[in-house]
Amino acid sequence: MNLKLKKIEIIEIKNKINHYHTSRAAVIDALKIVQNRIGWVPDWGIHEVSKILNLSYSEVESIATFYSQIFRKEIGNNIIRYCDSVVCYIKGYKKIEKKLEDILKIKTGCTTIDKKFTLLPVCCIGNCDKAPTFMVNKELYSNVKTTSIKKILGLYI
Repeated sequence: MNLKLKKIEIIEIKNKINHYHTSRAAVIDALKIVQNRIGWVPDWGIHEVSKILNLSYSEVESIATFYSQIFRKEIGNNIIRYCDSVVCYIKGYKKIEKKLEDILKIKTGCTTIDKKFTLLPVCCIGNCDKAPTFMVNKELYSNVKTTSIKKILGLYI
């Protein structure tokens, strides 16, 4: 894997800086440029972004780890995000989480061995009136029952 950004990616990041008052405000856009190429942001990507934006490595790293849409480790082809908000808790998200972990044979935050799925919690998907809920990539599933999860995941195999 090339451990440097391509020239066009560097230009794209520098162009993003022009959209903000400070270079720090462009960090997420810059990290997304790295992530778009390889699917996640490795340490060398953090280092490259920090150099271009003239920020410290730790400052870029802190933003990368805070923002849940930036992945700091390799992810699967399909990202499952289940909602663990208070409403989903009341409506039984724990059963959904357990069923997903059992079917995928992974714990939350992990990726299946075949790299097909990554399972992540999300503090709110914004679908509280239809809880419990989860997403696979950009597809939203509402009023999820444990009995329907295997069928849903089958759509992505």
